[in-house]
Order: sequence, then C-alpha cells, then structure tokens
Amino acid sequence: MNFEYFIARHIAPGRTEAFSKPVVRIAYVSIALGLALMIASVAIVVGFKHSIREKVVGFSAPLKIVAFDRNKSLEETPIKVTPSFLDSLARDPNVVHVQLSAQKAGVLKTADQIQGVVLKGVGPHFDWSYLKRNLVAGTLPLNDSSDDRQVLISQKLSKELFLKVGDPVRLWFLSGTGSEALGRKFYISGIYHTGLEEFDKRFIIGDLDQVRQLNGWKSDQTGTIEIELADFNRINETAQVIYNQIPYNMTVNSIVQEYPEIFNWLALLDTNVVVILVLMLLVASITMVSTLFILIIERTSMVGILKTLGSNNTSIRKIFLYKAAYIIGWGMFWGNATGLLFYFIQDRFHLFHLDPQNYYVSYVPVELNPLSLLWLNAGTFLICVLVLILPSYYITRIVPARTLRYE
Repeated sequence: MNFEYFIARHIAPGRTEAFSKPVVRIAYVSIALGLALMIASVAIVVGFKHSIREKVVGFSAPLKIVAFDRNKSLEETPIKVTPSFLDSLARDPNVVHVQLSAQKAGVLKTADQIQGVVLKGVGPHFDWSYLKRNLVAGTLPLNDSSDDRQVLISQKLSKELFLKVGDPVRLWFLSGTGSEALGRKFYISGIYHTGLEEFDKRFIIGDLDQVRQLNGWKSDQTGTIEIELADFNRINETAQVIYNQIPYNMTVNSIVQEYPEIFNWLALLDTNVVVILVLMLLVASITMVSTLFILIIERTSMVGILKTLGSNNTSIRKIFLYKAAYIIGWGMFWGNATGLLFYFIQDRFHLFHLDPQNYYVSYVPVELNPLSLLWLNAGTFLICVLVLILPSYYITRIVPARTLRYE
C-alpha cells in the first residue's frame, strides 16, 4: 500500500477542516479559469492566424517564380515556361500544385466613375477552390473556353461602381510598349468577397490569354508561376530548393516577403499568447502555494503525530503534494470542460463577432488540435506541482514536541 497516497485520500478536499474549505474552492476556481482562458487564447490565436493565412494564401500562392529583375511595378517581365520545366517543379514532395498567372494594371471605367484595378489573368490549370468558397454571386469565369472575356470582380468593387453579374465593363490598359491605350470589354460572370481589402479593392480575375495579348507576349510566356505547398511551415526550405533548380533569369518570392505587414502582424499574436499563458500559470501557481501553506498549517498537529510515529519529512511532504495534485487535477478537469465548451460553441454558432474591415474576418475563428490541448494540460499540471516542491519543505520546520504540547 502507498502510505502517503492513502493518507492524502483521507484528507481529500471534501473532508478538510472548515477553515481550508473556502481556500480549496478558490484554488479550484483559479486553476479552472486559468486553464480555460489558456485553452480559449490558444484556440483563438491559432484559428485567427490560420484563417488570415488561408485567405492570403488562397488568393496569392505561397511561392511565386518571377523574372529576376529590379521591376517593382505591377507590369511584369515575361518568363518562358515549358511543360518539362513545370513538371520538374511539381516533383518536389512539398509542392501540390503549379499554375500560371500574369497581371496587368489598368483602369475600370463606368458611365460616371473610374477605378484603378489589376487584371489577374489565370491559366486553364488555375485552382478555383478558394474563390469558389468565397463566391457570393454568379459563376466562376472561363467555364466556356470559347469566351475569354468573362471576369470575376470583388463585392467591394461591385458596390462602389454599382455593377452586377452580367454587366459589361470596359477596362483600359497601356500597351506593352507603353505608347498607346488599349480598351477591352469584359462581362462580369461572378462576384467574390474575401474580406481582405488589400485584394478586394483592386483585383479582377480574368483569362491569362487576355494579359498576353495586351502585353504582346507569346503563348509560352507568362508573368508568374504560382506554387501551392502541402506544408506552409516549410515555405523557406522549399523556396531554397526551387531557387537552386530554376534558371539564372528567374527568382522565387514567398508570400511572407510579398505581404510582410500581414505576417508580421500575425507573428505578434504569438507574443500575446505567451503573455497570457505566463500570467495564468503565475496566478494558478501562487494560488496553489498559498493553498498548500494553509493546508499544512491547518494539519500541523497531524504532521507532529506522523513524525512521532516515525514518518520522515519526505514521506509527509509527499502526502501534501498528493493532496495538492488532487486539487490541481479537479481544477484542470473543470478548466478543460469550460474551455472546450467555449471552443465547440464558438466553432459551431460563431457567437462572438468581429469587424471584418479591421480583422479581415466577421467572427472569432477558433482552432485547437489535440496535441496543443495535451501540452497545455501537461504543462499546467507539471508547473503547478513543481512550484509546490519548495514550499513543501516548510514541513521540516515543524517540531513534534512543540505541536503536541498544545493538543
């Protein structure tokens, strides 16, 4: 029989003296709220980061191969592509899709308004899955390969310019030499909404051949080779591998380099989570230390009797550490219940909303994987128990003769 565990069970919180009962209840609440807040914080930050990253990556691929030059404008320098070159890129195990695109800056003109836009031309192998999820009206363009004048515009542009599905729009561009203005008439096949103003306010999605014609490019030329990845966390590693195999006149740009303000902002969220975790653990640890001291002081006579009967300090310390672990365990149980309840309710019903103009999403996204939950529980339990080891040495200062004298 485990002597220390047996004694700890019989002085469990439900059977303690009246003085320590409210203290133990406070410890339960402190640990439960702390763990619940940690679970909610991690779920919100992970969900928010993944939602924003999915929006950015869905619209603009993680990696882009472009011409190696100093051109920083929206007018791209063409690169030549061959089927064998694209096949060589797809052999990388982290590459899941390769597609062609090109963009052309222009002006969208209606009867009474003009708006600067960017026509993004995409090829027949373009992955429409992201835009399909964010389609709010109409259909995707290029369903009929015989008509390459269909375009997809954003909900923001449609509201500002009073456009709807089926309306004709006229776009004006500079020719490839920049010597003349070129007008093109398109038809709106659909309207999308991503919530990312950076994209919604200027991008129109159309056919890649239209951009080629405007720039005077050949059929084997494009502006960008977009690469989608299986594991976004390996983006730098994959970028280096691809860079080593492409021709000297090309380079690889990552989406992190292209939109540093968004990804730097997301990186700051990790700091907020660390601060919250440290504060919650600190509060729970201080509460447990206070609780342990009160339990020891209340059971001073019991400690004296056990020492008189031959128990050593280590054995008695284990009794109170077992009891503290019991309190921590029940607090964590209710903390998990509360945190997971919040997670499932928010994930299912989206009770808490956000301003999409400031946060890019209309509700608080949550995401929590079992490994993160396991680490939170294991870390909370271990830290709370470890900080109690030093205070438990207070037992060594209890002298049996002095404690039994007043019994």
